[in-house]
Amino acid sequence: MPAQLQAMLEAAAALHDHLCPRQVLGVRIGVYAGELLGLDLPQRDKRLWTFVESDGCFADGVAAATGCWLGRRTLRLVDLGKIAATFVDTQTGRAVRIRPSPYARDRAMQHAPHAASRWHAYLDAYQTMPTTDLLDAQPVVLTVEMAKIISRPDVRVMCQRCAEEIINEREVLRAGAVLCQSCAGDAYYRSADEQH
Repeated sequence: MPAQLQAMLEAAAALHDHLCPRQVLGVRIGVYAGELLGLDLPQRDKRLWTFVESDGCFADGVAAATGCWLGRRTLRLVDLGKIAATFVDTQTGRAVRIRPSPYARDRAMQHAPHAASRWHAYLDAYQTMPTTDLLDAQPVVLTVEMAKIISRPDVRVMCQRCAEEIINEREVLRAGAVLCQSCAGDAYYRSADEQH
């Protein structure tokens, strides 16, 4: 196993105190994105942007391999419940979506037939399987504008209803009022004081 891949796997494992098959998939998918887009990873700048389609171990594996993190505003969760991610080169606009092959689990069993369990077979095989056996990649065109997602630094407005600060141009205009998305009706929560 190449030393760089080993270091990325160790970084992913450190986030969870163990290494699991989904972390390995995340790392391998991130590494493959760098190869396909011609980028050195993990990145030190903010050129690569990643949309992960599930949270948890997989997302941490992708982050460890790519250097894309929520806190750096280069990773976004689009929770579709899938082990897949789309990677965007923000300089060229090229985007690629990568997922495990539908046959990856069967192939893993063939690569590690003497593993103690299916889980162990996945863990071991996902680290060493040829990329072509493990992953599928597809060039894609985004349906969202990267400029709107990235926004501009230091853009802030106040919601005219709740008086909370809104950053990154996420405000909504309704009847001439500047509102946060929650006050505009797209909240993921409601006050415990509200009636049902």
